[in-house]
Amino acid sequence: MKQFHILIILLLASWKLSAQGQFDIVIVGSNPGGIMAAIAAAREGKTSVILERTNHIGGLPANGLGATDIATRKATTGLFAEFTSRIKQYYVDHYGADSQQVKDCSDGFHFEPSVAAVIYQDMLNEHKDKITIHLMRQFDAEDSNLSLKDERIESLYVLNRENGQRELYLGKVFVDATYEGDLGAIAGVPFRVGRESKEEFGEPGAGRAYEYWKSQPAEGSTGESDNAVQAYNYRLCLTNNPKNRIAFPKPESYNRAEYVSLIEDVWTGRNTQIAMAKVTDEMMEANRKHIAQGNRTKLPGDSWGIRKLSSLVKLPNQKTDGNNQHAAFLSTDLPEENWAWPTSSWEWRDKFAKRLRDYTLGLFWFAQHDQALPEHFRKEIAEWGLAKDEYQDNNFFPRQVYVREGRRFEGVYFFTAKDALPVAQGKRPPLHATSVTASHYALDSHAARKRETGRVHLDGFISYPTAVYTVPLGVILPRKVDNLLLPVPVSGSHIGFSTLRMEPCWMALGQAAGITASLAIDNRVSVRDVNISMLQDKLIRQRTTLMYYRDLQPEDPNFHLVQYMGLRGYLPDWDANLTQAIDKETLKEWSALCNFQLDAIPEKTSRLEVLTIIYNKLRQ
Repeated sequence: MKQFHILIILLLASWKLSAQGQFDIVIVGSNPGGIMAAIAAAREGKTSVILERTNHIGGLPANGLGATDIATRKATTGLFAEFTSRIKQYYVDHYGADSQQVKDCSDGFHFEPSVAAVIYQDMLNEHKDKITIHLMRQFDAEDSNLSLKDERIESLYVLNRENGQRELYLGKVFVDATYEGDLGAIAGVPFRVGRESKEEFGEPGAGRAYEYWKSQPAEGSTGESDNAVQAYNYRLCLTNNPKNRIAFPKPESYNRAEYVSLIEDVWTGRNTQIAMAKVTDEMMEANRKHIAQGNRTKLPGDSWGIRKLSSLVKLPNQKTDGNNQHAAFLSTDLPEENWAWPTSSWEWRDKFAKRLRDYTLGLFWFAQHDQALPEHFRKEIAEWGLAKDEYQDNNFFPRQVYVREGRRFEGVYFFTAKDALPVAQGKRPPLHATSVTASHYALDSHAARKRETGRVHLDGFISYPTAVYTVPLGVILPRKVDNLLLPVPVSGSHIGFSTLRMEPCWMALGQAAGITASLAIDNRVSVRDVNISMLQDKLIRQRTTLMYYRDLQPEDPNFHLVQYMGLRGYLPDWDANLTQAIDKETLKEWSALCNFQLDAIPEKTSRLEVLTIIYNKLRQ
């Protein structure tokens, strides 16, 4: 080790590099996963540095993703719940508890991008003595930027984008919190890009798939694997408030030909909803005449005006989170052109980011101005624009592309659809005893290809319901590198990743990563050898839900007991039912599980009393 530091000093002298010091944890990326890793580690007394490529922290929630993607809100808690509670309190403090803004923030799950940035910064500022943030620091996925020895990362280099100098960072544990997985790739962790075949894991929606939105597979769905990456877009902060509205500018690279297919879609009402299965050519022609008379569309499943281009979720202060319109053939997603993003250089990524920005602005400009579209359609869209109090240093446009999926690593545990699907109707998905968070979102992927003649949808657009599931620690652990954690580019198949990739889950995995790193440092072991019970105890004490129960919240005094016992198989149902008397069959099952005689009377002793007896003996 002494020779290594001498070598570093010599390199600094010869290359005129700037050594930035050593930290307990070096985190690449300031998206919510990276932020929560730093905060969790700071609360364990560890120092960290966050290296962020842009001039702003916060990732996607600070760049338009203001409508939180989570199906069961109480499933993911811990630092994520702290974030949402602070969001709500922000609106209470600024506008009053009974204000419209508080109502529109939906208990902190819906928020303006600028507010998300403020809350993340506030949470980080509480640990200024432990957390260092360096903006405009770019990590390039090149071998020369990483020092790896005996399966441990020793240091990494980043480019200071402000002065053009390379900077050196040394750490004990490293965290890849990039959406792309750049650090893990250069560390040699095996990864996948593209879609697995349906045959490989038997997952719904796997491989090539054309499906009516949230419905059954359609003609052309072969399930074959390929290198296709689901589409990216910008999550737009839109408003129809004239006092806070900026008109969509016409980009210099505007190309009308890219958008002309929208014309017939508007006039006929063609869309990708299941209702289209029963729509005839005659019905579409009748819709055309109906619209020509100055009416809105009457075709089933069709949207009108701004909602033909973008889905909208209401945010406070008369703003919306504008996402891709899932029922449209043409919207803000730009399939195919992003396939190279996960493994490309930042030079290529920046060019695509500009291309995507210009495409997006061009789409709305076309919809507002092209005279081939119905006049009353254009007028309705003209009521909308960019919010002028957001991204004021970036012409009111989001600063970051919504990278829905980059590299997916092959870690200690490989998460697939089966981990999120119930084992039987009404039951839970498979239980992971090494769970570090519960989570819940659909198996959800956006398009991988552009519009194709004769297809009912865009290839790759799928959604399948799941149940609240547990996420094992192994999804963030590489198999070989001893001091690297991967809380964002996690280990899983395309379909498995499609449910894990939501910001609440990434925040929870970031929290787990911060504590795992701290335990690894304290006990001088690899991240794979951290004591899982100790890690889970710390998470539970921080009110992190590891196994979701409908009748129990983190504030409950029995929360720790139920989490502990549930992960050990004692409470497999959705409700803990602590106050009920234990029945004879359950008493027999629990006695077999703990392997000692239980002093309890069936139909009289409460389940809580019996669990407490077992818990206390197991914890001795």
